[in-house]
Amino acid sequence: MEKKDQGKMSLGARLAYSFGAFGNDSFYGLLSGYLIMFITSHLFNTGSKATDAKMISIVTIIIMALRIVELFIDPFIGNAIDRTKTRWGHFRPWVVVGGSISAIILLLLFTNLGGLYQKNAVIYMVVFAVLYITMDIFYSFKDVGFWSMLPSLTTDSREREKTATYARVGSTVGGGLVGILVMPAVIFFSAEATSTGDDRGWFIFAAIICSIAFISAWGVGLFTREVNSDIRKNKQDTKGIVGIFKALSGNDQLMWVACAYLFYGIAINITNSLEVYYFTYIMGMPTAFSLFSTINIFLGIFATSLFPILSKKMSRKTLFTTCLIVMLAGMGLFSVAGSNLPLVLIAASLFGFPQQMVFLIVLMIITDSVEYGQLKLGHRDESLALSVRPLIDKFGGAVSNGVVGQIAIMAGMTTGATAASITPAGKLNFKIMMFAVPAVMLVAAIIVFAKKVILSEQKHAEIVAELEQTWGKKFNKTAETPEDNVTVASPIAGQLINLSEVHDQIFSSGSVGQGFAIKPSDGKVLAPFDATVRQVFTTRHAVGLVGDNGVVLLIHIGIGTVKLKGTGFVSYVEQGQHVKKGQELIEFWDPTIKKAGLDDTVIVVVTNSEKFSKIELIENPGQEIQAEENVLNLEALNSESNELGGNQVEPIN
Repeated sequence: MEKKDQGKMSLGARLAYSFGAFGNDSFYGLLSGYLIMFITSHLFNTGSKATDAKMISIVTIIIMALRIVELFIDPFIGNAIDRTKTRWGHFRPWVVVGGSISAIILLLLFTNLGGLYQKNAVIYMVVFAVLYITMDIFYSFKDVGFWSMLPSLTTDSREREKTATYARVGSTVGGGLVGILVMPAVIFFSAEATSTGDDRGWFIFAAIICSIAFISAWGVGLFTREVNSDIRKNKQDTKGIVGIFKALSGNDQLMWVACAYLFYGIAINITNSLEVYYFTYIMGMPTAFSLFSTINIFLGIFATSLFPILSKKMSRKTLFTTCLIVMLAGMGLFSVAGSNLPLVLIAASLFGFPQQMVFLIVLMIITDSVEYGQLKLGHRDESLALSVRPLIDKFGGAVSNGVVGQIAIMAGMTTGATAASITPAGKLNFKIMMFAVPAVMLVAAIIVFAKKVILSEQKHAEIVAELEQTWGKKFNKTAETPEDNVTVASPIAGQLINLSEVHDQIFSSGSVGQGFAIKPSDGKVLAPFDATVRQVFTTRHAVGLVGDNGVVLLIHIGIGTVKLKGTGFVSYVEQGQHVKKGQELIEFWDPTIKKAGLDDTVIVVVTNSEKFSKIELIENPGQEIQAEENVLNLEALNSESNELGGNQVEPIN
């Protein structure tokens, strides 16, 4: 299918995917944040506080254990999705089926299952465990399928960025809206007016959120389409938990940033989950939690917008440390704020505001660790590296689910409790677990990050530069034997330049390979011959091709452009894709390069130059040429020159 058919997404499809993200995160907010509160404050009401506390403790431990077990199932879920072949695609069937079944089961969990726990507690526990793990597995099928399908919706990276932005807005609003509505809605729908609502209020609220999740999943299934392309035929099977551990153990930067993020993730999950308890049982103002959640949405959007500015002025290490120090200050103020609403809102905002920035810092470092691991280990583990963050997020959520239930019991925040019934000892226990323990974990995260994480933007640029210079070597021996006479066309229009005149010592010296350069007159980079894409750098400023003619070619846009981190570049191809001569590979916005004070020269290098006895320019340097116009002639080494052991590469004049 041509790019014009598979690249452009309709507004309806983009909105459907965004609504899917809204429903997905609304569901996750209900599951991870408020199912536990329903269980601790309403589910068990036997008349015996000791029995209720025992039931809450067992159920919350079951939830934590099942969610940790489910982490080991996730890789198999990804593999199953990848192997799915239906007329509706790989992903959409799982989004619809997983979203539908998980929504129905979660709604069941917001009931007492017909009072089964009062009739037989053991049977109740078994039924609850089976329902919960079934719900969690089907939700994982839906969640993994939903976010994995983004590359299948379009092969145009600009379209993907637009769709991902829409989806990010949808997920932010969806997750935040649950926090805004939860307490007012629960209290409104309850049969009796209480500070935490009653069973009916929680069930109706859960029914609304589960219905949104159900409908949005079907919306994605009905109004989006997966694109069948060569790119998607080149996927590799998920390597599973063992593969993730291998990637971690071999890639020390990925391991250390994951370690720091683990401490951080557990800390924020515990404190974030307990905030609604604080407003309800410490302050006695459950509806004020909606005000905080509203503020938090706007702060999150502002923090995300502020990140690009701060990241230019501060190193990642400094920004990460600063964010966590602000969070620690917020926790300190929170712990002494008592029932002073303005003070609590300021404290909670200080704690919540940096979280989006920390997420982005960690995401950037994990992304950059892909190239770090590629250089160190000799192979690229992109999918494995990027799977680490959601794995840690899930683990933090699992631990939080188990811990929050035990904290509620320790503090006396169980069925029938009110703000007035919580004892001073209960409040102290609650604050220690909500603030002191997470604070220790945040300090641990700061120490690990400061001592062990060295992958700065400058370091990453150096790594990418080294990969650019060496990437072709692994293909030089495996590429097909070159044709006797090969011509290489210019991938872009502009003025022809001798490679020796390029203002980069590595390229101009010919150590990467022989070739030529172009001072571009437009920003469209085309395939100079039929080839397979073997490398698309994450910064989108370079692409590596292995031609059907046996030529291994690096096309590098600009000098020092790795510093732009992909800004101003759009890639239309992915690793493993076969392209035809003249097919667009990359598009770039030349003013972006020049505004950054960088050289926009496009460098074209034959990295397996040693396989050719003669490499010479067909056209004269300084001449204006068009894209797809032949500019380089290559003659393969013949058997006689091979026997002589001579590489008769002639310098390009």
